[in-house]
Amino acid sequence: QRLVQTPSLSGQEGELAALLVEHLHALGFPDVRVNEMGSVLVTIGHGDGPTLLYDAHMDTVAPAAEGWPHPPFDGVIEGDRLYGLGAIDMKSALASMVYGARQLLPYQDRLKGRLVLAFVVQEEPCEGLAIRAVVEEDGIRPDFVLLGEPTDLQISRGQRGRVMFRVQVEGQASHGSQPALGRNAIYAAARLVFAVQLLAADLPRDPFLGPATIAVTAIEGHGPSLNAIPDRCRVYIDRRLTLGETVAAAQAQLESLIVREDIPARVQITTYNEPTYTGAVRVAREAHPAWVLDRAHPLILALQQTVQAVRGVTPSVGHWPFSTDGVYTMGEASIPTAGFGPGDPNRVHTSQEAVRLDDLRVAADVYAGLAATLLLPGEP
Repeated sequence: QRLVQTPSLSGQEGELAALLVEHLHALGFPDVRVNEMGSVLVTIGHGDGPTLLYDAHMDTVAPAAEGWPHPPFDGVIEGDRLYGLGAIDMKSALASMVYGARQLLPYQDRLKGRLVLAFVVQEEPCEGLAIRAVVEEDGIRPDFVLLGEPTDLQISRGQRGRVMFRVQVEGQASHGSQPALGRNAIYAAARLVFAVQLLAADLPRDPFLGPATIAVTAIEGHGPSLNAIPDRCRVYIDRRLTLGETVAAAQAQLESLIVREDIPARVQITTYNEPTYTGAVRVAREAHPAWVLDRAHPLILALQQTVQAVRGVTPSVGHWPFSTDGVYTMGEASIPTAGFGPGDPNRVHTSQEAVRLDDLRVAADVYAGLAATLLLPGEP
C-alpha cells in the first residue's frame, strides 16, 4: 500500500527507492545498496553456487486520465483488493519479492549460492536498460532470472520483441494558399500509414508467441506555420517481432515498402537517453529481440513444482503479450529467464489496476519456495 501511495513515474523513482531501502534495512536485510542508475540491489547469501536474480521495476507509467474507482495514488484497500497505479505493474511483485526473500533470511548462511533482488528504474520507457547495467556494470551475472511482471499467478517463458521506428517523411513548404507549389509531407505520410496498415495482414506468425504486429502510434507534422504546406512529417511505428524475425529484417521490410510506394522518407530506430533520478544517463536503441525459454528447462520445471506446491493447482505456461526486461537477460545475455507475478496483465496501464491481497501472499510464498529449491537443495 505504501508503495502505491508513493508516486514513481519513470525518472522519478527516488522517493520510492528511499522508502524501499529504509524498509529493507528495517526487515533485517544485511546487504542493500543503490547503484549508479538508482536501482536498489539486495543480496542474500554468499555461497559459490548459482545466483538467482529476481527482477521488478520501481517505475510506473503516468496514470490514465479518468475512470479510476479510487484516486490512483491513494492505495485504497477495498474488500480483498488493493487499488491504484502500479498495484499490478508492478509494485505487487516488488512487495511480494521483499517478503518472499525475507523468509530466507534465517537460512542465509546455508545458501549454496546467492539470491539477488534487483528493483530497477526506467523499465517502462526502455525495458532492459537498467538490468543491463546491473549485469554489465555492477558485475552481477545470474544463472537464472525470474521476472515479476504480472502473469495472474501463471508462468511465462517468453515474449515477442519490439522495435520503435521513426520515419521522417520529407516534403517542400509553400504558402497554404498555393499548395501546388509545395509537396505536402503529411499527404506522403498518409500513404505510408495506409501501406503499413496493409502490411500488418502479411506479417509472420509463430505457433507459440503468435503473430508479429505493426502499428502507427504517432504522427507529427511540421511546417513554417498553420498557413503553410508542411515540409516534414514524422511517423512513429511500433513493430512487434515474433520468433525468427530480426530487427534488421524488420527495418529492411519497412524500407522496401517506402521504396515501393515512392515515399520520400528515411527510417531510423529511436533511442532512449533520459536521465535517471540520480542524473545518470544510459543510451539505448529501442530495438529488442523476441525470446523463449525451453518448456523443459530446469527453471521452468522448478517454478512449476513450486507453484503447484504453494497453490495446489498446476499453473499454465504461456507468454507475455508485452515486452519485459527479458529482452536483455534472455534475448541478449542468454541468461535463462522466466516470469511469475500477481495481477491480471490485461489491467496494466489502465484505470482498473487492482490486485487481490491473497495473490500477494501466494506470490511471496512462490518466490521464497523457488529460491529455496534452487539455493537450498536437500533442505526440508
